[in-house]
Amino acid sequence: MKLAYLLVVLITLSACAPVVSKERSEDNVINNEIKPGTELNVVQESPGYPGYLAKNEGGLTIQDSETAYEMCARALTDYYKAVWNGTAIELDTFIDNENLKQYTQKKIQSQYDVYAQFNDKVQNVEIDAWEVEYTDDVDGGFLYLKLPAKINKAVGGSGEVTEFLVRNINGKLVIVDWYTNTKDGYDFMVRGANLTIDNPDIWNNSEWVKKLDIITD
Repeated sequence: MKLAYLLVVLITLSACAPVVSKERSEDNVINNEIKPGTELNVVQESPGYPGYLAKNEGGLTIQDSETAYEMCARALTDYYKAVWNGTAIELDTFIDNENLKQYTQKKIQSQYDVYAQFNDKVQNVEIDAWEVEYTDDVDGGFLYLKLPAKINKAVGGSGEVTEFLVRNINGKLVIVDWYTNTKDGYDFMVRGANLTIDNPDIWNNSEWVKKLDIITD
């Protein structure tokens, strides 16, 4: 059985409880009224358990959307600063799958080799209206998030849209896939263009990973 929920948000990182629209309750549409375009600077921490915790250890629901958003937004911010500024990114905070970690590390190194020479440091990252959808499956369900990011640099800026899939792994929210469909970008060139991001188990597929020719032992 597949259950889908859609959350379209005008976003800052201010916490705001979701309100279900009575007019569209049959469609399970949830709206948050939050102002757009605030710099991302929030990290969830728990003593002895760093990372982003699910509301329920054994599963995932649409109520995990806000925490999943914070995680993905922070991952994007740290990613862009790693690429442009050369700063460290703690992938273990966001990703559990070793194949996806290795791919992301190679992606960061490849992009850094291109962009660091411009010495145009990322100052902050802003997220505009974002979307989230919950899908139920036999492994506890997953969230799909679509984040349009504005990357503000010392001189000018740019924008990209990144899609994420998030699961609950042992009570912790983790990114199980992410993809940026920017023309001539790393994902675009290595994984392909205009992909549908809907398989939360794709990085467990050793044959598919092998075809990418980017994973090292």
